[in-house]
Amino acid sequence: MADPSPNTAPDALPVDLALQGGGAHGAFTWGVLDRLLEEPGLRMDGISGTSAGAMNAAVLSDGFAAGGPEGARQALTTFWRRVSDGALMSPLRRSPRDILTGSWTLDYSPAFVAMDLASRLFSPYDLNPGAFNPLHDILAKSIDFGRLARSPVKVFVTATNVHTGRPRVFRNADVSPDALLASACLPTMFQAIEIDGEAYWDGGYAGNPTISPLVRECSAHDTILVQINPVERPDTPRSAPDIHNRVNEISFNAPLLKELRMIALLRQVADPGHCEGALWAAMRMHRIASEKMNELGYSSKLNAEWEFLCMLRDEGRRAAGSFLEQHGGDLGRRATYDLDYLLEGV
Repeated sequence: MADPSPNTAPDALPVDLALQGGGAHGAFTWGVLDRLLEEPGLRMDGISGTSAGAMNAAVLSDGFAAGGPEGARQALTTFWRRVSDGALMSPLRRSPRDILTGSWTLDYSPAFVAMDLASRLFSPYDLNPGAFNPLHDILAKSIDFGRLARSPVKVFVTATNVHTGRPRVFRNADVSPDALLASACLPTMFQAIEIDGEAYWDGGYAGNPTISPLVRECSAHDTILVQINPVERPDTPRSAPDIHNRVNEISFNAPLLKELRMIALLRQVADPGHCEGALWAAMRMHRIASEKMNELGYSSKLNAEWEFLCMLRDEGRRAAGSFLEQHGGDLGRRATYDLDYLLEGV
């Protein structure tokens, strides 16, 4: 195996990453990771991800094991290029109106409207009895899972057990194409993924992403949350697509906010002299997000046009650069994402 960190300083600060899911919007996270990997003063210790966040995590960890930060950057670029190429023949395309206006939504795409209506009447067991998913082959081509099992970057992939509703966290040696597909398995679009005799749906229902493994199993005390699902919106949605979009955002943010609220509470009451309490008390949370994501609706999560993915990548790089400029000096010293406000009114 190649030197895992040829571009990382010997005294680099270890950081953990928490990556949300969000379909094609995960290309924003690609850009964030691409920018962070350029920083020799940072060393990625553990990455927890769900759905597209899990795929980004696994691709990065494998690429890092092969060629350090530059290997990880190249692996991410190759993966997203394959995702876009795999969608070239997809009927899910923007309408001529949206192309002319520069909008990235698929709300007016006849194929998306038909698919959306069909998903409310028929299940994926009816519409896709063969359980075909083009991402399976893309993941198999993009990741050496044997190398991922040995990677120095710890990976935690969350999926939701269909029968119990509880999360399952897959670690490096357990991660496979099926585990990653399970983490991204929207039940209205795909059949449940069976692993070890258990059925799994999208990890976003149980943890988007799961933070606890980063605290308990990694050595870093700084965790950077890359958030792509807007938590707050100023206006009350009134149209059917806007209502559906907001319900989706609230549902997939709820597990994360619940866990962050728990962390905020534990930090207030934890006994620093207790081993477990000391871990939570020492945790420093940070966040990278962008107002640009507030402008994007649910349907654009299925838009895999290369131009769209590159726009999101560039926005992710910009947001990460802005974070480093404003808070790079705080890493290793203090938290920059205040969790105490989550306890207001609780």
